[in-house]
Amino acid sequence: QVQLVESGGGSVHTGGSLRLSCATSGLPYSNNYMAWFRQAPGKAREGLAALDRDGRTAYADSVKGRFTISQDVANTILYLQMNSLEPEDTAMYYCAARSSFRPRMIASTPPRPENLNYWGQGTQVTVSS
Repeated sequence: QVQLVESGGGSVHTGGSLRLSCATSGLPYSNNYMAWFRQAPGKAREGLAALDRDGRTAYADSVKGRFTISQDVANTILYLQMNSLEPEDTAMYYCAARSSFRPRMIASTPPRPENLNYWGQGTQVTVSS
């Protein structure tokens, strides 16, 4: 059974930093494709960053240069380092993984929800001015 559990959210002021973690279980060692999303109240879920099996990354323009997606050496924890946070970054943040039974996916464009199969419960990030 695949499980994704996010942590690391919290409240910071403008310009602050947070590192989100997503502990995974039940995924194969060299997982296909993983990503971070966020959703603010009344808005659609936004794909932020993707990481594929070969280590390629892709970012949304809204976070490029400020956020970094990475994974630990055991490929069991997905991270999102967030710097220079702004009030517009306030949202619930989710990690997601693509099933290894689906075709391999390359991280070349920001992630889209329909390409992911497993989701965590989310962690709240609040940025105040």
